Amino acid sequence: MNCRLSEVKTFIVTATSNQTRRTPLYDLIIQQGARMTEFAGWEMPVQFSGLKPEHAAVRDSVGMFDISHMGKFLLSGDNLTEQLQFLVPSDLSRLDAGQSQYTVLLNRQGGIIDDFIFYYQGNNRAVAIVNAATTQKDKNWLLEQLSQTSVQLEDVSQDQILMAVQGPKAISMLTPFIEDNIAALKAFGHTDVSLFGERAFLSRTGYTGEDGVEMMLPVTAGRKLWETLLAQGVTPCGLGARNTLRLEAALSLYGQDIDENTTPMEAGLSWLVHLDSKGDFMGREVLAQQKANGVKRRLVGLEMQGRGIARHDYPILSQGEEVGVVTSGTQSPTLGKAIALGYVPKSLSQVGQSLEVQIRRNTYPAEVVKKPFYRTNNPPPKK
Repeated sequence: MNCRLSEVKTFIVTATSNQTRRTPLYDLIIQQGARMTEFAGWEMPVQFSGLKPEHAAVRDSVGMFDISHMGKFLLSGDNLTEQLQFLVPSDLSRLDAGQSQYTVLLNRQGGIIDDFIFYYQGNNRAVAIVNAATTQKDKNWLLEQLSQTSVQLEDVSQDQILMAVQGPKAISMLTPFIEDNIAALKAFGHTDVSLFGERAFLSRTGYTGEDGVEMMLPVTAGRKLWETLLAQGVTPCGLGARNTLRLEAALSLYGQDIDENTTPMEAGLSWLVHLDSKGDFMGREVLAQQKANGVKRRLVGLEMQGRGIARHDYPILSQGEEVGVVTSGTQSPTLGKAIALGYVPKSLSQVGQSLEVQIRRNTYPAEVVKKPFYRTNNPPPKK
């Protein structure tokens, strides 16, 4: 099993920027000898000790990620969820304070502007964490669409550290430093906690397929937490492991697996589209038609049957004819085999379907398999 650094190169989608930015943890990360790269206009660690040991730490114990490059919006205003409802296909009225919803911003054609998590705090307040490469786009879109409403958007992307602590031992590792009972927090639950004398936002969410939390906290507290967890033996992890972990869990990467030309129905995200809700939302008619009539293509999981590793943009073939494209692919450290996501016609999307992937001048056999490729034995408590 050889998970080389080159395997994550196609994962890195850089945004045009006149100056590469650095997170508040940059100097601490450099001290650990991290290998750095540009990602979405930020200088970020690809790996510390290596992709395989970092990946294994999250699957078997606990690892931590600096994800401060992601966009962080605070939303407030009278009837907040009702005013936001038109922008997403998920029924936000179902959320109680302390609950969250993974959802998507849609354009009028039902295409995905971005995927994000909406954390409802109650009292007409919420937190939205969006992708780093789309932060400015999302902000502009929200401000434009909400300009005639009372909703206020505060962008704290530059002011807060965002950390992910992931793995079966994540909760037990954090418990001694947090005054609140986070073990009782259920999946996709969130709360404010006290950490090193400061208030921090903590959610039981992640992008790895393991239990764990994501935390938004002041810079001083965030730096102290990073150093404290390092001293406790927590493995720092980079973008390389973050990519292989999320792909094993079949979690989509915006800009590769989903974009403005794909709909939630095509991307296997129909579960977040609540067509039974009373509220209207952008792109609803398109999605309703796709539900009624079916989609022409679907995002499927592929398992390579030979030694070839499918990667982003490689052609998918059926009986020698190109029928689709790989959107994400890697050698799975946990499973010991090559896995991929890609779009194929609906008629070729059934589990067990034999396909091929063209890798340079050769073709290699692949099979459509059930997603996710990996499912944890240590899930967080259900909502």
